[in-house]
Amino acid sequence: MKQINQKDIEALEIKDAEILGWVKQAFLSKESSLLPHKISQTFNNGRNFYNTMPAIIPEIDAVGVKVVSRYPERTPSIMGELLLYQYSTGKPLALMDATWITAKRTGAVAALAVETFAKKDFETIAVIGLGQTGNSFLEMFLTNPRNITKKIKLKAYKNHAEITKQWLLSQGVTSIEICESNEILIKNSDVIVSAITVAEEQLGKDEWFKEGCLVVPIHTRGFQNCDLFFDKVFADDKAHVEGFKYFNQFKSFEEISSVLLGKAKGRENDQERILSYNIGIALHDVYLARKIYNGL
Repeated sequence: MKQINQKDIEALEIKDAEILGWVKQAFLSKESSLLPHKISQTFNNGRNFYNTMPAIIPEIDAVGVKVVSRYPERTPSIMGELLLYQYSTGKPLALMDATWITAKRTGAVAALAVETFAKKDFETIAVIGLGQTGNSFLEMFLTNPRNITKKIKLKAYKNHAEITKQWLLSQGVTSIEICESNEILIKNSDVIVSAITVAEEQLGKDEWFKEGCLVVPIHTRGFQNCDLFFDKVFADDKAHVEGFKYFNQFKSFEEISSVLLGKAKGRENDQERILSYNIGIALHDVYLARKIYNGL
């Protein structure tokens, strides 16, 4: 059994566009895969967690289980490890670092959600939470050259927004605004992406969310008020969200994979407010792990 660390993975120099393709293909293979609900153990009033996340993907001959933890004061706050097996034989293949995988697949799923559900020709995108996951999202978002022309709003926090602004400028983005409040960040934004891992309260008032906007709460925190009045809600897996307090009050719900497969409708007009919960599922972790293993 191989031991694969983060440096081994980084040495492969996998392109972000390739990761986006893997994430989309993983969604397309979801119906033929086995994806039990993750086991989540939280403590310190939910600030810390350990999640155990298994998946079986016959399409790529892979079985895996990831253990991921969050310690908000740690850098990065979210880290993980993954055990990979061969589906056809049961042979253990690798114990691998999953911190890189977690950040990349999470950013890629959020970028895919924007590509899938944002209204056509949207102009402004707001991002709150500029740690590893938030910056991974921006990297994936900018793989589409058309997105370089979008206005990108960043929530001020410590020096994170300034650092991200300088990186965005180096990538050719010219319209960047640093926002001191959630109200300024959310108002008049076509897309709002949140990568914060802890939210003690709702991040935006109902009236701040403009008609036709898309909200992507990567870690699900802080937008529960949107559950009650947004026109459509999507998620990467129903079992992971049906325990939400307002799940039975969603106006409409579908899985992202159903939309990608053409079995359910996504955005139907530019007036719909849409919420896309990217809970984070082991399907993507195991899919990426198998691709990485194949490349070594």
